[in-house]
Amino acid sequence: MARKPNRISRTKLPSRQEVLAFIADHPGQTGKRELARAFGVTGTDRVPLKRLLKELADEGLIEKRRKKMQRPGTMPPVGVLSIVDRTNDGDLAAEPADWDETAGPPPRIVILSRRGSRGAAPGLGDRVLARITPENDGYTARIIRLLERRPESVLGVVRRVGSELRLAPIDRKQREAVIKGGLGKAKEGDFVSAKLKRGQRRYISEAEIIEVIGSMKDEKAVSMIAILAHGLPLRFPDAVLAEVKAARPVRLDKHREDWRHLPLITIDPPDAKDHDDAVHAAPDDNPKNVGGFIVTVAIADVGWFVRPGSTLDREARSRSNSVYFPDRVVPMLPERLSGDLCSLRVGKDRPALAVRMIFNGEGRKLSHGFHRIMMRSVANLAYTAAQEAFDRGQDPPGDELGTPVLPPLWRAYQTVARGRAARQPLELTIPERRVVLDKDGKIERIVIREAPEAHRLIEEFMIQANVAAAETLEQAKSPLVYRIHDAPSLAKLESLRQFLESIDVTFPKSGNLRPSHFNRILTRLKETEHGELIHEVVLRTQSQAEYSPSNIGHFGLNLMRYAHFTSPIRRYADLIVHRGLIGALGLGGGRLPAGIETELPEIAAEISAAERRAMAAERDTIDRLVAHWLADRVGAVFQGRIAGVTRAGLFVKLDETGADGFVPVSTIAREYFGFDETRHSITGHDSGLTHRLGDVVDVRLVEVAPLAGALRFELLSEGRARPSGKKTSPRSHPRRTTKARWRSRGRKQR
Repeated sequence: MARKPNRISRTKLPSRQEVLAFIADHPGQTGKRELARAFGVTGTDRVPLKRLLKELADEGLIEKRRKKMQRPGTMPPVGVLSIVDRTNDGDLAAEPADWDETAGPPPRIVILSRRGSRGAAPGLGDRVLARITPENDGYTARIIRLLERRPESVLGVVRRVGSELRLAPIDRKQREAVIKGGLGKAKEGDFVSAKLKRGQRRYISEAEIIEVIGSMKDEKAVSMIAILAHGLPLRFPDAVLAEVKAARPVRLDKHREDWRHLPLITIDPPDAKDHDDAVHAAPDDNPKNVGGFIVTVAIADVGWFVRPGSTLDREARSRSNSVYFPDRVVPMLPERLSGDLCSLRVGKDRPALAVRMIFNGEGRKLSHGFHRIMMRSVANLAYTAAQEAFDRGQDPPGDELGTPVLPPLWRAYQTVARGRAARQPLELTIPERRVVLDKDGKIERIVIREAPEAHRLIEEFMIQANVAAAETLEQAKSPLVYRIHDAPSLAKLESLRQFLESIDVTFPKSGNLRPSHFNRILTRLKETEHGELIHEVVLRTQSQAEYSPSNIGHFGLNLMRYAHFTSPIRRYADLIVHRGLIGALGLGGGRLPAGIETELPEIAAEISAAERRAMAAERDTIDRLVAHWLADRVGAVFQGRIAGVTRAGLFVKLDETGADGFVPVSTIAREYFGFDETRHSITGHDSGLTHRLGDVVDVRLVEVAPLAGALRFELLSEGRARPSGKKTSPRSHPRRTTKARWRSRGRKQR
């Protein structure tokens, strides 16, 4: 538990320096209430204190996170660290695993040794969960748990260079190594794991092959690269499988209601591996709620099978979430649970936690209640089939559901959507890039598509169920893990404001910023030449959502309280919420264990880190598959948009596949290019031609690296004319080519 700040006896308001010093001494622990208590500020004197804090925030001297203030660039009490070096004294040194670069360089944190600890000590490259303490000259940390150990083996592909066989590592930061000791069963082009050792030549290591994983000609090997590179668990321990094997189907008891008569249906992607949510809607027959609807969301009762403290529970917590690849799933729970006993399969009796919500005719939730039930799904529809049925206004042909199911569901969604429109969440559209494999596991096509309205229906009902779960647990004063999304940082907002000013668009400097402020900008410029650019810049301004036992609300959804409840088969956070509901409402076995609140900060940090790991593994796999798909199209011309601008060059996203590739600045033209961070652009010093984020461009594919998932492009499009009055500063030039440096030298001499 964090130590509460000591009260300071005084009779006047604190100075700016005193406030800043106090916040620095208590990072992540200080809110307005703590400051007022510490400095004895009461009554109307709180108004000037609040005004002082706002001034400090506007000047960038403090920032607010989870309703607590801290100096920019400071660390939270508990966080995930990457061990990167050793100090001169031999201690391990770490950096934050997830650091906002706009806050400056990451702090160096000294890892204190663990006295009496058992097991292998952490080393360079490992990721740890640690308790962080500010010191006079920086930070120290004590390790709570080792999250991810750097693999002892190296992953790479066997290739021939002259007469030598070499290992080309998948990590681009590592150099190639000469293979010694023979290939065994490996052959050129195989994906292998190998052990590195120092070679006889100074700059080249030697590699000894440990295992042949597969051939790089087989797309199935691509997801294996991500699995091994990110340390994802491949197999469940025998003890976990034995525990799952002993599980038996659930029967009705005094804590479980029989809802098998209710025609609940599941609506999922066509390739869904598990079904953990079902929905139903009907008009409310209460004469006081004309135009209202009763919406039921039923979620698989995973908490019945996965009990706190069990071997299965420990394994689920260590995995934290399922990871989805085009050809396989690395599940949080074994198949017998995720695909059978917990999955809401059609015509099968399944246990569930259900929330019944009543909405009025304007889409505002009037009330809700949770039930532990036995259900039986009457149909499973893909989003496309559900959308076609919605468009026709009737149930799918050939389905004998006994009573109309989809039409009232659709009308209920239209009603709830009115409430969403009034709430005004952040409206950012992010198209899905999906790799479709054929029956042999080969890439059939790569598609980019926006979600159909049927997907939004399910999404909105799940959001409402998640809100209901958070509200119920808050009211019961039960521990829970919130899904939080912080407002954009002051530094990112200032960068956005400067960019908007460059295209003559104003943005509020202060006040209570809401998603609607961003929506107005997006709507106003959607059909202009700046539409795509504004969408990308606003997206980059947003913070990353995460899990926390402390609530700050969800900025993107514009919700005061929000928790994940609807996917316990694939997310451990949802399982925690289920256990909280079971305990708070007295719904039988599987409740939260006593004292869990002391563990929740660590659990929240673990599952947040695991979520980022899963996202990185999924993204890396898609990048490699797309590169694999494009390997035989070198020389082809594509259209795309500039998706990133740096001093070194441009990142271009292709319209056809969503693939990202790089255009080095040295290949664009034989002149200097100045980088303008505010305008997200580079401008030729001589020609004045500008390439800017969001510009539509034509590029030629000149190089493909399937192993790294990297593409290199040649830019074919000319830039736009330089903005009037804008002169590129030579100080902002990136590294120049040799020819450019010689021309510069000659120009200076003239």
